[in-house]
Amino acid sequence: MQTQNKKDDSLTLCDDLFEEAKALFSEGLVEHLKASGLDVIEGQSNGIYINDINGVQFIDCYCGASIYNLGRKNKTVVDSLKSAVESTDCGNFILVSQEKADLSSKLANFVAEDLICVLFTVVRGEAMDAACKLARGYTGKTELISVDGGWYGHTGFAMGLSERADKNQYGRLIPDQTIVEFNNIKAAKKAINKNTAAFILEPVQIENGCRMADKEYLLELKSLCEQQGALLIFDETQTGFGRTGHKFAKDYFGVTPDILLFGESITAGVFPMTGMVFTPSVKSFFDNHPLIHLCTFGGHDVGCRVACQAIDLYEKLRPWIQARETGSLLLNHLYHIQGLYPDLICSVNGLGLMNAITFTGKKLAQSFCVAARNHGFIVVQGLVSEESVVIRPPLTITREQISKLMELISNAMISFKN
Repeated sequence: MQTQNKKDDSLTLCDDLFEEAKALFSEGLVEHLKASGLDVIEGQSNGIYINDINGVQFIDCYCGASIYNLGRKNKTVVDSLKSAVESTDCGNFILVSQEKADLSSKLANFVAEDLICVLFTVVRGEAMDAACKLARGYTGKTELISVDGGWYGHTGFAMGLSERADKNQYGRLIPDQTIVEFNNIKAAKKAINKNTAAFILEPVQIENGCRMADKEYLLELKSLCEQQGALLIFDETQTGFGRTGHKFAKDYFGVTPDILLFGESITAGVFPMTGMVFTPSVKSFFDNHPLIHLCTFGGHDVGCRVACQAIDLYEKLRPWIQARETGSLLLNHLYHIQGLYPDLICSVNGLGLMNAITFTGKKLAQSFCVAARNHGFIVVQGLVSEESVVIRPPLTITREQISKLMELISNAMISFKN
């Protein structure tokens, strides 16, 4: 009876929280979550798992859009947060600190090649905004070129460059912007000119069915940008810190951009921090305009300590190697499922531990998300390709756990088909 009462109390709490969300946040959001099997109130989380407040366990294959690369609530990183909070605070964002210096040095060594300069921001969109400002400021040009199917965030430059229908609600966000076809080098060659400040893209468009750039395409893009004095910007806010089966997508493709954006995976999702790394030559603009992009919580001293610990753990565990192996197992399983359900699935794409199933319609993708939740794992639709469902578990998932996930996916497909 006591267990039943606790369950009833939890259900009542869920209902109350969703009603409050309807009233204070967005009724449309709550309805969307319920229709997508995402009406889950998170309770405890650990490793690859999250539990709702009723104690039901799920494998987290959303991972906060690729931030929990080292698993949920990683103890080593969480302990560093606790320690940092007791010994320091935010710091002053324009002042130099030991924490900022330590992280900058550690990050430069981790990213490698010539990307040794850094600017810290808080959210992904802000990182993109800062990169666009830097590109325009450094080159003295204004035109920004991006590709169709991109998703860069929710702030001004980021939203303006992204492929999302709702951005039109805000009017024209940024001037001098051109969108060309992804993976089409002829279109890029036609668009890049002496007025181009930067060419911007995600090497892998996770929110667009994990669509991947061709290596030759990226190599030619780099050459075209160099010829015209434009910068090449990679958004690696989701692909960075091992998700591709390599430290960064740039390492897989063998192309180093002038500016690389990284996301909250720098702290394993324990602290809100993003940013960009860039080459020393590009830094000259910030040398002459040192206060042109300010962020109160950018380079937060507590966050820097957390990120230092996370990077140490990345270097120790090298989870991209494990992600390469488990990701290959998962991708092959998804290809097998595609063969079983050709009438439902258009395509399967993936690299490392970022994989996408593209269904023949948005409603089918949404229904699969519901089936997934009912079978013990959480996935979401792509933000660009809503026909796609993205599967991106923590990089720490083991072979045994990936086998269990594959079994759950198969069972979800069977019930979904029926």
